[in-house]
Amino acid sequence: MLYVEANGAKIPAIGLGTWELRGRTCARLVEQALRLGYRHIDTAQAYENEREVGEGLRAARVRREDVFITTKVWTTHFAPNELERSAKESLSKLRLSEVDLLLLHWPNPHVPLAETLGALAHVKKLGMARHIGVSNFTVALIDEAVAACPEPLVCDQVEYHPYLEQTRVREACARHGMALVAYSPVAKGRIKSDETLGRIGQVHHKTRAQVCLRWLVQQNAVAIPRTSKIERLSENINIFDFALSDDEMQQIFAMASPRGRLTDFGFAPKWD
Repeated sequence: MLYVEANGAKIPAIGLGTWELRGRTCARLVEQALRLGYRHIDTAQAYENEREVGEGLRAARVRREDVFITTKVWTTHFAPNELERSAKESLSKLRLSEVDLLLLHWPNPHVPLAETLGALAHVKKLGMARHIGVSNFTVALIDEAVAACPEPLVCDQVEYHPYLEQTRVREACARHGMALVAYSPVAKGRIKSDETLGRIGQVHHKTRAQVCLRWLVQQNAVAIPRTSKIERLSENINIFDFALSDDEMQQIFAMASPRGRLTDFGFAPKWD
């Protein structure tokens, strides 16, 4: 497994995203992923599956220190006392004494960012999270967060795939020594008939999804593909035995368009 190092954190480059995975299915997939060699699992309070992620982790019988677990605080819990209480609740559901990474799930303009970050840093100091970071933050918000946070932020988790250009966010993360963690890295399956990815995949005897994930990893990004299919789990992690050429990387970069974003809500920030 390849790791991305960022401000003291060592994040496995491929993880399992668990958004929309529920109940037994979620627990079984987490267990199976860990048995296949995954060492990074991503969940969130809003996914309502932290309990099942914890069950899958215990069932897999891997050493706790070998697995990187991320969860995220929902925006309604950003007031300082509330943030600490909700982090404790997440740990209780996961049945863990700490998570490896605790993120703010989306920006919340209704609570001063410095207050929220102070509380997030406090949760880290209390030993409830080894590392802290943000998600869905724009360049301006990353700059503001880094300046206001008393502890280092290790990542910004954002939507990133070949159809969405994220150059500015990538550069902002690099400037601050942060990792970019890519959710929806295979564009929610929209890549499955993509000609460019198909052509490149044929050269390497790899699937479109594998080419996509390799493209991300070669940028030193972390990818957390979600799947509900066991067979996809092994496909998504099997990307460390080939490399894309500079020309192939550029062909994939050229696929981006201004209309490439797939996850956008009314409460989202004004994107870069």
